[in-house]
Amino acid sequence: MTDRLFIPQDYRQPQAKPASAELVQRPSTGIAQPGHLGLAMKRRNPVGVWLGLPLITLGIYTYVWYYKIHREMAEFDRRRVVPVAGPMLVLLFLSWTIVAPLVSLYNTGNRIANAQRAAGLRPTCSAGIGLLLCFVFGLASLYYQSELNKIVDSYGGPAGTEVPLRG
Repeated sequence: MTDRLFIPQDYRQPQAKPASAELVQRPSTGIAQPGHLGLAMKRRNPVGVWLGLPLITLGIYTYVWYYKIHREMAEFDRRRVVPVAGPMLVLLFLSWTIVAPLVSLYNTGNRIANAQRAAGLRPTCSAGIGLLLCFVFGLASLYYQSELNKIVDSYGGPAGTEVPLRG
C-alpha cells in the first residue's frame, strides 16, 4: 500500500544503520571517559557563607547558597540525581514543619559525602554532624561549605571547568 505513495525525501525516516557500525572501540587511556567528567565547584569562604553574607542580606543568602551548592553538586557528578531547587524550597516553604528542613539538611550532608567519593576523596562529611551543628549557632552551613571546599581544593581549577571524576 505504501509502495504507491510518493513520500518526499525530507519526510522519509532515516535508514537504520547496521549494528556493527555503532560499535566503535575507543583506545583505553588512563583518563576518565566523557561520561565521567563534571564541572568544578566554586570555592567559598565558610565564615562568609555562615555569618557574613546572611547578615548583610537579612538571611536571603542562605537560600541562595543552598540552591547553588545543590546545582554545583548536580553539575559536578552527573551520574547521580541531585535535586537542585527542591531542597531550597523545602527550607523556604516547609520550615514550619521542623522535620522537613532537618531531613533536607541531613540529605545534603549525604550528597556532599557522595561528591567527595566522586572526587576520589575519603568522605569526611557526616550528615549527622551537620544536622547537630544546625542547632549550634546554625553552624551547618559553615561545616558543609568547608567540606565542599575540600573537593574544590583537590582539583585546584577555577569554577565551571571540566574535571575528571576519580571515584
